[in-house]
Amino acid sequence: SLDFEEAGHKLMKIHLQPGQEVEICTMLTECCSQERTFLRYYGLLAQRFCFIDQKYAQLFDEVFLKQYSTIHRLETNKLRNTAKFFAHLLSTDAVSWTCLAYLQLTEEATTSSSRIFIKILFQELSEALGLRKLNQRLQDAGMAEYFQGIMPRDTPKNTRFAINFFTSIGLGGLTDELREHLKNLPKMIMAQKPADSDSDSDSSSSSSSSSSSSSSSSDSDSSGSSSSSSSSSSSSSSDSKPKKKKRRK
Repeated sequence: SLDFEEAGHKLMKIHLQPGQEVEICTMLTECCSQERTFLRYYGLLAQRFCFIDQKYAQLFDEVFLKQYSTIHRLETNKLRNTAKFFAHLLSTDAVSWTCLAYLQLTEEATTSSSRIFIKILFQELSEALGLRKLNQRLQDAGMAEYFQGIMPRDTPKNTRFAINFFTSIGLGGLTDELREHLKNLPKMIMAQKPADSDSDSDSSSSSSSSSSSSSSSSDSDSSGSSSSSSSSSSSSSSDSKPKKKKRRK
């Protein structure tokens, strides 16, 4: 077809069985990856399908996960075209940005291929949206749970790795929040220590008071039992003494 609109119109005429819609998404992704350079034609065609039916947006989300999980098998050219393909779908909001939850930007969770994929993906997003708008999207509080992997704050090591990664690819402006978090991390740790010590002291004092109360109760029980035993022994001894007989005059 001459343009993506005509191609989309012809593809929509194909009578697909339920469940075969994913074949359209897979076909477009594969065709795009096999081109010598990225053709926006495939991105526009995939975008059209997503806007026509939300089902295709969900299917492209699944294809994104599948492609990223096997990214180490792709050649560099296919990897680049695939990253640009999904960057186009993200920048046009054809697919939801929740798919970024599949990305884990840590030294242990990434390979050289996945780092190249993430690099090209975010460079294309920055070029399409602008660094400022891209940063605003990543700082959206309502989407924060989906960006925890790409902007990790779980450990200082992972935070530094993400900062160094984005800085090395020319997108250091995306790491302002991470840098601030890393800067305030020692203060947060120091603030948590007194709270932990207070809770420990409270628990120890409560345990000591409970132990002392239990020991006092046991002492009272033992004293009570000893007194009762002494009284019983005295009564028994008094009973055992023989009674004197009265002499007859």
